Amino acid sequence: MAGTGAAGGGLGAVDDGVTALACSMPKAELHLHIEGALEPDLAFALARRNRISLPWADEAALTAAKDFQDLQSFLDLYYACAAVLRTPEDFRDLMLAYLRRAAADGVVHAEIFFDPQTHTERGVAYPVVLEGLREGMALGERELGVTSGLILCFLRHLTEAQGFLALDAALGSLDLIDGFGLDSGERGNPPGKFQRLFERCRALGKPVVAHAAEEGPPSYITEALDLLKVRRIDHGVRAVEDPAVLARLAREGIALTVCPLSNLRLRVFPHMAAHTLPGLLAAGVRATINSDDPAYFGGYLNDNIRAVQRAFDFPPRTWYQLARNSFEAAFAPEARRLQWIAALDAHFRAAGADPQGFPR
Repeated sequence: MAGTGAAGGGLGAVDDGVTALACSMPKAELHLHIEGALEPDLAFALARRNRISLPWADEAALTAAKDFQDLQSFLDLYYACAAVLRTPEDFRDLMLAYLRRAAADGVVHAEIFFDPQTHTERGVAYPVVLEGLREGMALGERELGVTSGLILCFLRHLTEAQGFLALDAALGSLDLIDGFGLDSGERGNPPGKFQRLFERCRALGKPVVAHAAEEGPPSYITEALDLLKVRRIDHGVRAVEDPAVLARLAREGIALTVCPLSNLRLRVFPHMAAHTLPGLLAAGVRATINSDDPAYFGGYLNDNIRAVQRAFDFPPRTWYQLARNSFEAAFAPEARRLQWIAALDAHFRAAGADPQGFPR
């Protein structure tokens, strides 16, 4: 199902009630880096647990350091903080902390990126990472009712050969991986650099995704679709710069996992009103809202919703469509996706907004 436009229609004037409706609606989060959910208080707690010294005096100093000029300046700090993650318990606690925040925001399903190369390169074995994350996911489903999937991402600033080594480490536990992705710095690292690696991943029967057209050009979307054969594009906000790419995304129903606050903090856009989300929706692209690295970019999913609503005053039907897009784009069995959509429909009907009256 394609996205709807941002303006007009709906239930009339949009007010704070629309924000409350959007924040409370059930939704999926499809673009979340678990290492990017490491809040300063947890980072320092894990540093103390593991007897590690961080390069900041305290939590306030770490928070103050999050004034990013671009993607690379963020990544430098991101990798420094990841050094506190050493044991399965650390990864479990990180995962559970994120899922608790997600559940509070109405997230019922999350598809979570993790970067094993970030950890194996500093001596933390792959099974340690995977064991802790999966334990946290199991606790999250049992305690919070939030289901989740795990997407192994390759770091694109490294070589394809290094990516193959990371994949080899995962082959013995493929049943614990729900997909593969490509992240880290886009500049100078086009998707085509990993064509053979992604061919191998697809042969393993797992869906693949890739970051494209956040800092990189719209042509990176074309490469990700044609060479990597991805099922979703992460970010994709520069698609509007190429009408042919934009039309293709809409025509083929390719979902974009848009991260508004992330785009703002990394200076992809000077302010939220300049964001391309309304243009993507108006073109019929299946956009979704996500938080990316919430501990670094100023907020979790509902913080992104509030910021978008303040900028664009979307009507209820647009928020319904964004949430529905997130369910339809999830790598989950159809029966489960239909259950989530039914719950979304019921949520809007209870608020006096009948989804059957919204344009599709």
